Amino acid sequence: MKLIIFFVVFISFQSVTAQVSFKGKVTNNGLPVETVVYIEEIDTELPTNADGYFYYEFEKEGLYHAKIQNENGFIQDFEWMVSADNPQFHFILNQEPVADQLDEIVISGSLKPVLRSESLMPVEVYTPTFFKKNPTPNIFEALQNVNGVKPQVNCSVCNTGDIHINGLEGPYTFVLIDGMPIVSGLSTVYGLSGIPNSLIEKVEIVKGPASSLYGSEAVGGLINIITKNPLYASKYAVDVFGTSWGEINTDLGLSLKVSDKVHWLMGANYFNYSNPIDKNKDGFTDITLQDRISFFNKFTFDRNSKKQLAVATRYFYEDRWGGQMNWNRNFRGGTDVYGESIYTNRFELLGLYELPFTEKITSQFSFTAHDQNSMYGDTPFLAKQNIAFAQFYWDKTYGKHDFLVGTAARYQLYDDNSVATSTADETFIPSFFVQDSYKINKLFSVLGGLRYDYHKTHKSIVTPRLAFRYESKKGTILRLNTGTGFRVVNLFTEEHAALSGAREVVILEDLKPEQSFNVNLNFLKTWMLKDDLMLQAEAAAWYTHFTNSIIPDYDTNPNEIIYKNLEGYAETKGISLNVDAVYANNLKMMLGVTVQDVGKVEKGVRTQQILTENFSGTWVVSYTFNNVNLTVDYSGNVYGPMRLPLVSALDPRLPYSKTYSLQNIQFTYKGFKHFEIYGGVKNILNWTPNKNNPFLIARSHDPFDKNVQYDANGTALVTAENPYGLVFDPTYIYAPNQGIRTFFGVRYSF
Repeated sequence: MKLIIFFVVFISFQSVTAQVSFKGKVTNNGLPVETVVYIEEIDTELPTNADGYFYYEFEKEGLYHAKIQNENGFIQDFEWMVSADNPQFHFILNQEPVADQLDEIVISGSLKPVLRSESLMPVEVYTPTFFKKNPTPNIFEALQNVNGVKPQVNCSVCNTGDIHINGLEGPYTFVLIDGMPIVSGLSTVYGLSGIPNSLIEKVEIVKGPASSLYGSEAVGGLINIITKNPLYASKYAVDVFGTSWGEINTDLGLSLKVSDKVHWLMGANYFNYSNPIDKNKDGFTDITLQDRISFFNKFTFDRNSKKQLAVATRYFYEDRWGGQMNWNRNFRGGTDVYGESIYTNRFELLGLYELPFTEKITSQFSFTAHDQNSMYGDTPFLAKQNIAFAQFYWDKTYGKHDFLVGTAARYQLYDDNSVATSTADETFIPSFFVQDSYKINKLFSVLGGLRYDYHKTHKSIVTPRLAFRYESKKGTILRLNTGTGFRVVNLFTEEHAALSGAREVVILEDLKPEQSFNVNLNFLKTWMLKDDLMLQAEAAAWYTHFTNSIIPDYDTNPNEIIYKNLEGYAETKGISLNVDAVYANNLKMMLGVTVQDVGKVEKGVRTQQILTENFSGTWVVSYTFNNVNLTVDYSGNVYGPMRLPLVSALDPRLPYSKTYSLQNIQFTYKGFKHFEIYGGVKNILNWTPNKNNPFLIARSHDPFDKNVQYDANGTALVTAENPYGLVFDPTYIYAPNQGIRTFFGVRYSF
């Protein structure tokens, strides 16, 4: 489907001023569209009315450039000549971006807006159109069709998860909202599931270290979730869908013009799943029951000037539980019926302000308050975390140099009732960073960066960064990035396995911060072939080396999870390929494959990292039948074998997972004005991780280990009642435990 933009120009001259009276009209398939046209030369945004028209008096004739954003968040650039001799113009804008667009504006690679094709760090961009091809209630699940990015489920009972990038576990992935590091520490476990897709304008993903700009936690890469701009959001938006398992998700959006200089975006999301299901007959819920609500407000001020101010708030509450099928709240914290019950309260404030100076100086700030009240069986975990963050940076261009100089400060107050936190931990980390991007000539660019952080325990930490970019005359782009990173570990906020099950947590030493060195090579090429075929290929190869790595040891003692700095090194290396294709704007394909090797070497012995696949693939294939306004989306992924955490040498469960695939199909009808109707089937193959396994949860019939006998060392004994010498363990899981289901939904946008 295409958005056809007709500019019909009626021009009158005045002999002195030579003004041009301009009248434009924006339509979609012949219907008028209310949108905004931004004209760069006059730095003005012109809204269209209900009939699709906008008007402007140009002071002079000449060449002008405009940006127009459609309802799916895709921006396209235009240029045209304003003159009396050229009264009519036709511009065609793709309604749906097929894949990452080279002309997309990105900020995550360098903290400043640049064209994706010109960024020295490779940045992948995904819009709501991509996520709608497999609708999900939150961003955690939505990332399952991004190549090299894996939402990893870590617990059979409460379904906690984290996001892996290129095989690195969730704590190595830095998650930002509008550039603010507000999803970290405690919120990495449950905070990701509370970010609704309805708020998202786009998601930028950087694979590889970004510590020189963003500090600790950005070792493996970052995910920047950019929320919608109130100026471009739909005035009214509703998206409701449900599944045959009983899940209901509702998104509401409202965008208002408060005044000429103030715009407001309000969003609300409600998700509910209250239907206990036990398909694998182990007496436990297959997926966690959830009751979740989130409210979002965003204000932008003075959008017609070059100086901006934006402020956003979000409140999130979730009540979730999983456990034995007969569990209810009367059993919370007891030892009669096992359940894992988590209450989460979270508040976020974030903002951006461009200071009113001649120089471009930007300030950003955020504050988060996270309160978690959890019971894992009879084990309470009560935790609070407050994070305040502020940074200022100066963006200055001088000749061929593009400088960025900034300072940041992060304050964190964390407290919980675990053995690792005897007193509340209060941390203040001041930082300073600088980078210089230098364009050598039309073909070569280079970027150098350095960040300095001071931590009260680990003292001075320096992280450098170096990047090269080459673009051939035929449009082939090569990028080489290298840098170092560091990560300070919060065990109980990152390792959920330390709380669930019967394993004892053992910390052998004072943990030092992890350090890493990374190199990444990226290739990007776009071909415009005959017969309306566009093809884009992006390939990457990477290597990351870790020292002082902290990897939970499940192998030394089956009754313990041991934490210590690795006496050796860990590494990840691999290659990936993304191919995007569009044929005649009807057939669209996004295909990706990743091959990787993630492991550790200690005392000369190499071991594959737990829950990390050696290869994976993703795909999304879409075809639109224009004559009936119907689009079919076929999406899926495939994952290779992973090493899994067994409880004992006699544990009968598979030590390595089998190769598996999750596949979905969706049908979307767009024949009604303002409405879309969609539906389909998720997990067509009905695959779940209990396939080929005798059970998933060890000793699900005795979750409090009341009938387990132990030897003098605390090791479970083999008995007639316990033939494998097991203890209760719900951490053996590597994929969603939810089988085939249908879904149906309706979207309204005005």
